[in-house]
Amino acid sequence: MADYVGPLHSWLIKNGLGESVNHTLVVSISLFVTLICACIVLGHLLEEVKWASESIVSLILGVGTGFIVLIISGGKNSHILQFNEELFFIYLLPPIIFNAGFQVKKKHFFRNFASIMLYGAAGVFISFVIISFGCRYIFPHLGLNLAPRSYLALGTIFSATDTVCTLQVLSQDETPLLYSLVFGEGVVNDATSVVLFRTIQKLGTASINGLTALGMFADFIYLFLSSTVLGVAAGLLSAYIIKTLYFGRHSTDREIAIMTLMAYLSYMIAELFYLSGILTVFFCGIVMSHYTWHNVTESSRITTKYSDKSVSYVLTYSCRHTFATMSFIAETFIFLYVGMDALDLEKWRLADKRQSFSIFGVVIALVLVSRAAFVFPLSAVANFFTRSEAGKITIRQQVIIWWAGLIRGAVSIALAFNEFTRSGSTIFPDNATLITSTIIAVLFSTVVFGMITKPLIGWLLPPHMRRPAVDSEPSSPKEANIDHTVDGNLELPLLTERLQNLRNGVARRSSLRMLLEAPTSTIHRMWRSFDDAYMRPMFGGRGFVPILPGSPGSSKTLTLAGSS
Repeated sequence: MADYVGPLHSWLIKNGLGESVNHTLVVSISLFVTLICACIVLGHLLEEVKWASESIVSLILGVGTGFIVLIISGGKNSHILQFNEELFFIYLLPPIIFNAGFQVKKKHFFRNFASIMLYGAAGVFISFVIISFGCRYIFPHLGLNLAPRSYLALGTIFSATDTVCTLQVLSQDETPLLYSLVFGEGVVNDATSVVLFRTIQKLGTASINGLTALGMFADFIYLFLSSTVLGVAAGLLSAYIIKTLYFGRHSTDREIAIMTLMAYLSYMIAELFYLSGILTVFFCGIVMSHYTWHNVTESSRITTKYSDKSVSYVLTYSCRHTFATMSFIAETFIFLYVGMDALDLEKWRLADKRQSFSIFGVVIALVLVSRAAFVFPLSAVANFFTRSEAGKITIRQQVIIWWAGLIRGAVSIALAFNEFTRSGSTIFPDNATLITSTIIAVLFSTVVFGMITKPLIGWLLPPHMRRPAVDSEPSSPKEANIDHTVDGNLELPLLTERLQNLRNGVARRSSLRMLLEAPTSTIHRMWRSFDDAYMRPMFGGRGFVPILPGSPGSSKTLTLAGSS
């Protein structure tokens, strides 16, 4: 997972701080945990500063720490811990992506699913083509000649976005459409980039032709669909187990444990079969928030609400914050390490420094062009098929979406390390040049673009243009249990609408006509009908929560028949 660093180890022993390898590792981990705590404190103190964000603070602190370690080690190394891409993909990425799926507002996400897929999937392909061909025709003029597969890998590496800075500024309640599009594209973009990267890794060193490209596309579709199905299956299995076995009779800890472990297991199974763990754990998180989570918390709420309402509240929200905290710590760890790695002299000695900065400039230019090449045209396509004026993407929102995807982050770093290094090191000058160029691009885009993000959004979307969303959807899985039902039987807005239609003698329109007139809302309504009739009775979820035998509410059955 992580190893001590030789020069730092020698310095610690020399100063009486490390008597053995294990003790030195403990000291190194303690220093890194201290840095994470410092990031949290500094992020809090700089919360009101326009240019500051958690990722920028972590990067700057990482660079500063790397500089200090570099001096202590006599210019031999800048790391506290030796990191490799496997640590990122196996330990750090799963909680980040799972939390993204678990916390997503499903109604907004699936209401804008077509637009999100346009940006996150189709957009990645457009960006991938432009960056790959741009690198292929420009890099030889800079004196860098690579294999065809390497150019394709660079296309995926620099197509992976990091929307954290923008999401820290936007509000789900004030700008629900924009937040949903930026958030959804960020997750789908990362998943698509990793799936595409895995597909490219299967290619040989031979030249790429039309048949190869077709096979690559078919392989991509297979990985995308199979990973999604695996994630959904894992989420449904966890819901069925928790609903059927009634873990809450004895311990809510077991419920939370089985839920967390099955989410991680879904990721590892995907990696075991060379699928996309990102897609798998993301959709596993969505399914768990829709079914499993309600099975866990409703049983806990029903058995405690008559004795102590405060206990119910704690059980309701503690696990949600646990997932968010795990994700936050993983993100901070990644940005800290990226900052330290920027001063890795081993790579800089091998790399052509002038070439690294030239490649960095080319990459940033290609990112700007490729981003604009799909955001604005695809936004026009999405607006063309959107009937509601409120659902159309304005030009100001399009500029923010374009800007949000300019920042490159941890996924780009991890993919570059995976392609051009072995266990974080390389002996080839060209590979070292590409790694240093990637690090410069990530640092520049995160710090410079990230600093501009908050003022830019404030200018493009002043407060009077941000209207709070009127939506019955809970902002978290647990708010679904509060004030949205009438006697646990039917959602209040739906009940009011149906009673009004009955009074006015309004006839129900045919499903085909509704599908043609309002495809998104009609598909959503059809899904909810299917969900209420077949899925929730089997897998649980909101309104179909099992009542524990002997509990105060065991005499009545909670259902949500007909909700939409």
